[in-house]
Amino acid sequence: MANAVLVSDMLRGFLEEGYPLYCGDKARRIIPRIQRLLEQELASGSKVFFICDHHTPDDPEFKVFPPHCIEGTAEAEVVPELARYEGEIIPKTSYSAFFDTSLEEKLLRLKSEKLIVCGVCTHICVLYAVADARIRGYEVEVPVDCVASFDDRAHHFALKHMEKVLGAKLTGVRVSQVKPAKFEPAEAVLSGETSDIYFTRTIDILRHEALNPVATMEVFSSRAGILCGIEEVKALLTRVLPGDNCEVWALAEGEAMDRKEVVLRITAPYQSYGLYETAIDGILAHCSGWATAARECVEAAQGIPIISFGVRHVHPSVAAVMDYSAIIGGCAGCSSIAGARLAGIEPSGTMPHALIIIMGDTVTATIAFDKYMPAGVPRVSLVDTFKDEAEESLLVAQALGEKLGSVRLDTPGERGRVTADLVKEVRARLDLAGFKKVGIFVSGGIDPQRISYFIENGAPVDGFGIGSYVTSAKPIDFTADLHEVEGKPIAKRGRIPGITPNPRLKRVM
Repeated sequence: MANAVLVSDMLRGFLEEGYPLYCGDKARRIIPRIQRLLEQELASGSKVFFICDHHTPDDPEFKVFPPHCIEGTAEAEVVPELARYEGEIIPKTSYSAFFDTSLEEKLLRLKSEKLIVCGVCTHICVLYAVADARIRGYEVEVPVDCVASFDDRAHHFALKHMEKVLGAKLTGVRVSQVKPAKFEPAEAVLSGETSDIYFTRTIDILRHEALNPVATMEVFSSRAGILCGIEEVKALLTRVLPGDNCEVWALAEGEAMDRKEVVLRITAPYQSYGLYETAIDGILAHCSGWATAARECVEAAQGIPIISFGVRHVHPSVAAVMDYSAIIGGCAGCSSIAGARLAGIEPSGTMPHALIIIMGDTVTATIAFDKYMPAGVPRVSLVDTFKDEAEESLLVAQALGEKLGSVRLDTPGERGRVTADLVKEVRARLDLAGFKKVGIFVSGGIDPQRISYFIENGAPVDGFGIGSYVTSAKPIDFTADLHEVEGKPIAKRGRIPGITPNPRLKRVM
């Protein structure tokens, strides 16, 4: 049964400068994210509805808001970036997508059970669409990086209200941006050097005894979380399993998993894969732990982008996989070149204190950064090295002008860390000087609690950098058990013999 995607008010009147109800640059940032969402959903057979303000010149709503999106004007048109996608326009004259519109009738004909709601404004028309849909019994998902508002505090309140009161599911679309990673198993893994010795000895014994039965091994998790590492496991299995007489079933990379849920099932001659049980469990354990911690930060941020800055906290041999796992968990970017390569994205980063200290001045270092870095690299200046953060923010903004994308606050604990009041002050100083488009990025000891602190206190943060919360995450233990040998159900005591049903598994090999 097809989903229905409700795209709320992605109109020129709200998304283009010059109109009275322009929602700002933050709102424009969701346009490419909605494009990706529509591409995914249309490819899977979903129906798209563009829910559009469509007012008469004397609409009573104009007693509350300035006249906007009057029928027949350019304001009432879907933005060109989205207008090319196949979808049906549903005009509305109120905040509600359902009141006095044809939407409900069309949804009944479509027999959709799940609605995906995106667009603007989070606390007005998106909120009313979600409320009306939930009242009518629909399952509702809201991709948090596909909704926006001109009011940050109201945006975050609405998201929490939709989840906690209305029962909508907050989701994200970032995982879909990750291209299939190209993992190459290390020789130490393939040779069995990273395996527990008893598996090596087991394979040796079975070879001497000429025993190589087709066996089914199932892998399950010790706790709920985000599954990550399955692509690396598949790369390993591709190298070691026979070309025929094998089946591999698994959940997808980035899927949520329940406690004790079977996430991987392998059926093949035992000698082909038994040696790698240790590696399979270990890959899934660390990657899923990192991805789950990243997802906790992403969910706390409610649509504010999160960048993984944690590679300095792990051994370089696992740095790429850690950053990749953070991306699978929902991070919008990562700082390591190797991790970004695995995820198929460009690495993200600003500048270190070392550059500023060596050059002796933040503005001088920022100008040099702008001079030598390629045009596609965002201009983000670190503004807490020598002077007050608000003062340095103004100085670099004046030096770079419109080229400055963001400032990064990374105040150390010795100076009281970054606070919500500090962020507000920097924002106010930048705005008063005419630099309203310069974003504020916060890093340094960021975890879900700190993210919630900034949001609950109304700090206008445009992005967070996370590090040790992800890298120090406890691995999620995985256990592998044999459940069939030559088609005969079998298991050790405490486990149920035979295949464990899980309709969510998909055949991947």
